[in-house]
Amino acid sequence: MPALLSIGTFRRGRSSRYPTKGCDVLLSESAEVLAIDARGLVKVFGNNRAVDGVDLRVPAGMVYGVLGPNGAGKTTTIRLLATLLTLDGGSASVFGHDVTTEADAVRGRVSLTGQFASVDEDLSGTENLVLLARLLGFSRSAAAARAAELLAAFDLTEAAGRQVKTFSGGMRRRIDIAASIVVTPDLIFLDEPTTGLDPRSRNQVWDIIRALVGAGTTVLLTTQYLDEADKLADRIAVIDRGTVIAEGTPSELKASVGAGTLRVRVQDPRRRARAGEVLAGALGGRVEPDPDPSAVLVRLPAEIQADQAASRATAALADLAAAGVPIADFALGQPSLDEVFMALTGHPAEDGSDPEKGPAKKSPAKNSPEKEDAA
Repeated sequence: MPALLSIGTFRRGRSSRYPTKGCDVLLSESAEVLAIDARGLVKVFGNNRAVDGVDLRVPAGMVYGVLGPNGAGKTTTIRLLATLLTLDGGSASVFGHDVTTEADAVRGRVSLTGQFASVDEDLSGTENLVLLARLLGFSRSAAAARAAELLAAFDLTEAAGRQVKTFSGGMRRRIDIAASIVVTPDLIFLDEPTTGLDPRSRNQVWDIIRALVGAGTTVLLTTQYLDEADKLADRIAVIDRGTVIAEGTPSELKASVGAGTLRVRVQDPRRRARAGEVLAGALGGRVEPDPDPSAVLVRLPAEIQADQAASRATAALADLAAAGVPIADFALGQPSLDEVFMALTGHPAEDGSDPEKGPAKKSPAKNSPEKEDAA
């Protein structure tokens, strides 16, 4: 989707609720502008603290990932920051505007694409985008032009005249995101935008996200897919049971659980057990199962830092040679985000539990994220 990088942007004016063309992203006041500054966020539903002291500091101009399993509190956190729910504790600001006392100003800077479709499925792609543009203050001609730009950028031109209910899952996500940037936001919340999509459609959405950031929009992305966070996010907050349990770049998070693994394939499978003994002793790590009968996989202990891994692995391989165990090949691997999450929480990211019990879903209304996705 590289075309998205070259289309015009329409941003809300500072003193008007209507869009103006060619406005720069408002990042020039300071090199350290925070798109989000949240401290101690709390949201309680009955006896459940869905969000329990969340702190987030999101610099402008990046993809910031919020990673966690179903029910971790990701969606509730987004709804608090987007002014769709009121805080029960803590404070938050978006580009310096308090989400409680300056909610209108916050809404003028953000957009939200939720987990459910925000567009009218009985209308065509063009009709949806033109309708939203007209509601946002575009003239008829400007609305039509903006709709055509977005449809072309999102590779939806051929389907533009079809009812959205005939779109595939990937096409629906693209038209949803297009609806969210009719007026280009300074900050867009994308709540699990690729859930349920096939690999090709996921890659298309990833391209859109990269293009949005390239055009100056800050993206807060929630996901339960570790590969998605690893590929897209500049920084990641790991959230579990309503609390941020770790934060950093993908590399920092991986380094926090150790230097990774050393995988060695021996020339003679009968020497595999001996190789495991030598490597475990040399590295102080544990041998893990490997389906290859010639391979030994050793988990490096946490005390071996990432910058020490190569030298320690070299010494271990020398010990193998001294023990008379010839090797065919070897590889030193960095921990994955899956391993990071398991180490931090004790369970996988996609555990399917749902401790987050928010309010009952309402019919689409003013304060419903499904209808405010394109606001």
